[in-house]
Amino acid sequence: MRTSTPCIPQALRAAAPQQSPMEPSVTLRAPAKLNLTLEVLSKGSGGHHNLRSVMVPLDLHDELRLEPGASGVRVRCNLKELEQDNIVERALRAIDAGASYDAFLGKDIPVGGGLGGGSSDAAAVLLAAASGRIKATKGCDYPAIARALGSDVPFFLTQGAALVEGTGERVTALANPPLWFAVILVPPVRVSSAQAYARLHLSGDRTRERTNSASIRMGEAVQRGDFKTAASLLSNDFQSIIADAYPAVAHALAAFEHAGTPGTLTGSGACVFALCEDRAAAESLATRLQLPPGHRVLRAPLLRAAQWANA
Repeated sequence: MRTSTPCIPQALRAAAPQQSPMEPSVTLRAPAKLNLTLEVLSKGSGGHHNLRSVMVPLDLHDELRLEPGASGVRVRCNLKELEQDNIVERALRAIDAGASYDAFLGKDIPVGGGLGGGSSDAAAVLLAAASGRIKATKGCDYPAIARALGSDVPFFLTQGAALVEGTGERVTALANPPLWFAVILVPPVRVSSAQAYARLHLSGDRTRERTNSASIRMGEAVQRGDFKTAASLLSNDFQSIIADAYPAVAHALAAFEHAGTPGTLTGSGACVFALCEDRAAAESLATRLQLPPGHRVLRAPLLRAAQWANA
């Protein structure tokens, strides 16, 4: 696999472009992500867990509309419980302490599902600021702001597939993901990352050499477009722990097994997915699934950089 220094998109390296007054309304799309692998390693000195993961963007989006506000930042959302202390508000204040916005957030990405919706919402704000679409304080350190907002936010700044390491701050861009599809089961539960880590009882040294890492091999398979190898490497260290704690997640995994394709947890849950080589395979799998009570099924292709940039 090609490796490089942690990836910082060109738009974030350069000085912010000359900004014109903000348009009456700016609409941003924030895609979901899948963890094709997720290795939870030992705790770092700051108490956070180190990880290694191959993450890919998914053509499933939240939509964020920003309009000039009268005073301060106000977030309204189709899910009312997300209107208080929303990460979108924190991102807007981080790029401009005097920001005044009315933000309207349409959540299509399941909440508490391990699909990264909140992190992507925040990254969409940072990318819009870096490109001059919205106002930001001169000299913003966007990568540093991303790290402060959340461990998944730096990934979304790459606008493509990536190998993510450390506590999320080391991001190595991979080639555009192949045109594979995902079938996702959304259980009727939410899993908080904090609770998931609390359930993960780390015993002994969990450090794994990069040369013997499923994530490194997955990154190589994604770059080659090798579906068979990628499918064999799908894995998540949280999977058995979350399935034991949440029966609805176990039911989702069982539904994939009964349909003839193993399922994999994404993030710390609760969503479970299967990777398919093309649309036809995804549609076939979706029709074979016997949905457990309260579950719903989503289908989406992996998202390529050009599609993301034009969203």
